[in-house]
Amino acid sequence: METFESLVRAEFTPENTYLNTASNALLPARTVAALDAAARLRAAGRPLDPLFADVEACRAAYARLAGVPVERVAAGATVALYSSLVAASLPPGAEVLTADDDFTSVLNPFHARGDLKVRAVPLERLADAVRPDTALVAVSAAQSADGRIADLPALREAARSHGARTYVDFSQAAGWLPVEAHAYDYSVAITFKWLLGPHGAAFLVVPEDFGDLVPVQAGWVAGEDPWASCYGPVAELAHSARRFDASPALFSYAGLRASLALLEEIGVDAVRAHDLALADRFRAGLATLGHAPLPAPGSPIVSVPGLGRLQPELSAAGIQVSNRAGNLRASFHLYNTAADVDRLLDALSG
Repeated sequence: METFESLVRAEFTPENTYLNTASNALLPARTVAALDAAARLRAAGRPLDPLFADVEACRAAYARLAGVPVERVAAGATVALYSSLVAASLPPGAEVLTADDDFTSVLNPFHARGDLKVRAVPLERLADAVRPDTALVAVSAAQSADGRIADLPALREAARSHGARTYVDFSQAAGWLPVEAHAYDYSVAITFKWLLGPHGAAFLVVPEDFGDLVPVQAGWVAGEDPWASCYGPVAELAHSARRFDASPALFSYAGLRASLALLEEIGVDAVRAHDLALADRFRAGLATLGHAPLPAPGSPIVSVPGLGRLQPELSAAGIQVSNRAGNLRASFHLYNTAADVDRLLDALSG
């Protein structure tokens, strides 16, 4: 029987110390092979039916991960696309509550409307800041900049008590944190971070009745019968969340199918335990060096104030991390080891 260790080591052979999953993940070997096969299929002029089947397999895999029926999952490309769709559903003057300095793709579409009241508060005060005239609360489950985790249960209850809808971005969470998308009106995730996929794929989860969303972006793939919807207006929109699909980047979904299969084999709980153990090891090591990371308990993302300036030096030494607003951001995932953590700590102690 394959173990966590054997599965991971068979799939990942990085040439450096890669601690930057919060930017983008390493690709598993099986995903690289799937991308190559997809490109060769197209180059050979063969039918692309298998690639469209990959999209549906990915939709089903994400539905299982998110804990919702597959009919509630739309397949697209970016968080910004789906944030724009949610923003377009709101009436003029509606209040949108957000967290200070959340990721731009979550926030900007609401600001771009120009006729919405967008209010931002510190993440820790988000649930308490919901009020009777709040129409929507939009937030990332885990903050990109520093890994802080939103108190989603408290937010859900506050929104429900005031009749507000919720929109949660799981891009920095799906793959290591349980998603529980059924608990929110709308949720979204790109797949090139903790889900180990290529760039160019994203999923939106909507309510059974689609909430207030209008498929303003609908093209031919949003039709109940896509191949009969290629010319003229779509006569019949898909009866499922597929009405919110965007034309798929087929190669991306071909690779993503392999990545999601690997995550299902290993299990999110095992990934989470592994990732958090490494993050805690790093936090403990930082303390011995006299550094205090920003508070983000229970997160595999660790952000250290004042050390972002070291990112170019670390990169030159073969250690990949990020500089975010002057903070050094390290992020730990299933392919990382204790030796990776120790190498970074050694570099910071020099």
